[in-house]
Amino acid sequence: MTPKRSSYDVVIVGGGHNGLVAAAYLARAGRSVLLLEKEPNTGGAAVSARMFPGIDARVSRYSYLVSLLPARIVRDLGLRFEVRRRRISSYTPVGAGGLLVDTGSAERTRASFARLTGSDRDFRAWTDFYAATGRLAERVFPTLTEPLPSRAELARRVDDPVMWEAIFERPLGETIEATFADDTVRGVVLTDALIGTFTHAHDPALLQNRCFLYHVIGGGTGDWDVPVGGMGALTDALAAAAGAAGAEIITGCAVTSIETDGGTAEVAHDQGVTGAGHVLVNASPYELERLLGTPASPKPEGAQLKLNMVLNRLPRLRDSAVDPRDAFAGTFHIAESYTELERAYREAVAGRIPSAPPAEIYCHTLTDPSILAPEAAAAGLHTLTLFGLHTPARLFESDPVAAKAAAVKATLTQLDSVLDEPIAGCLARDADGAPCLEAKSPVDLERDIGLPGGHIFHRDLAFPYSEDDRDDPGSRWGVGTDRKTVFLCGAGAVRGGGVSGIGGHNAAMAVLES
Repeated sequence: MTPKRSSYDVVIVGGGHNGLVAAAYLARAGRSVLLLEKEPNTGGAAVSARMFPGIDARVSRYSYLVSLLPARIVRDLGLRFEVRRRRISSYTPVGAGGLLVDTGSAERTRASFARLTGSDRDFRAWTDFYAATGRLAERVFPTLTEPLPSRAELARRVDDPVMWEAIFERPLGETIEATFADDTVRGVVLTDALIGTFTHAHDPALLQNRCFLYHVIGGGTGDWDVPVGGMGALTDALAAAAGAAGAEIITGCAVTSIETDGGTAEVAHDQGVTGAGHVLVNASPYELERLLGTPASPKPEGAQLKLNMVLNRLPRLRDSAVDPRDAFAGTFHIAESYTELERAYREAVAGRIPSAPPAEIYCHTLTDPSILAPEAAAAGLHTLTLFGLHTPARLFESDPVAAKAAAVKATLTQLDSVLDEPIAGCLARDADGAPCLEAKSPVDLERDIGLPGGHIFHRDLAFPYSEDDRDDPGSRWGVGTDRKTVFLCGAGAVRGGGVSGIGGHNAAMAVLES
């Protein structure tokens, strides 16, 4: 396919979920829109795949849960897409027992805290702390699809000096240590500050605080929900909405450069050169520098290991008091006590794969079996997603294959240590007899889907407020660059991280305001 016109109101570079959101909004507003995607299909990191021959399971290959997607985007664009809430928030095995957080039963959760810690102290602290983060979510989340507030304006919206200081001013470790006594409980809280983020509890730059904030405010509740039909169901719905509104989508067409004189722009790509009133870049700021021909900033660094598995059955637990169907329905924490997280970070900083890699697991099919074909569901198959922490890209650069093999081995060994049987015995076999397990390191993510250094947020997350007083549309919406007609519309925009569509929404609003 080639573009139908020589020039468009808006050209969007990249067909990830944010680019599709922007395309749908702008086309619905009557703008002429061309979206160019270098891969054969749209979706970016929010895709589903049948990755194991002979196994009919549509696995969310990269991103896998939804929290930050505003319901208003789903409504505005008329998407046929839904999420389901997980009753079990988390399970953390400890010895022959564990900590179960059941959002449907405060008493069950209290009893689990008491068994682990010996008292109700940390349960009460947990209840109070997450009530406070819930109030924070109610106040901050609506601002993410509004013009970017100033720091002072956001502080007024939060209207809670204690929580403001805890999240926006002081290293999160101080609050965790002052609030919770138990090492396991402290670790479960800290994990939300480390997703895709290589840092520690007392980082003075507050990188951990920024990550934590976005992980507790989604939807105004902080819930992390299961996308029905898998993550590809969302991007399929977005592509359909954009196309129905009149956006022109061309796949298999890589953009090679962007030039702009401040008034209009030209986008060079595999099919030629196309003019644009605005260019929205659904790629990283690091990639945008390459496209503009400007000096490159230091490459961001991702820090996660992603394993996708299909099982013949769920594994047995050492904890006989908890049903595996509960344990794996929520977030299953492995080696994520406060002490273990710090040790793993220090080992990775020293250039070693952590001896006990921290990771978390969840089973999509316990909440949404629709990603399995009827025959696979009837056979009792389940998917299992593992997201490992503290495995920065630097550990994989010299020998990617050997380093990944070592990281996978160490991670599965740690998983086996909390199970009553090896996970290898539960893996399904594909049509070739190979175990259904796929591993993705940061190096793989850069190669496969263009994430710089494998960084899932494109760059370090930023607090959701303005750092300056510029009032141009790009700055007002947190999507601006140093080129007037070029906006970021991906995860690298302020407030853009996660599967949210917020970067795309805000870039579209900036164009409409221009």
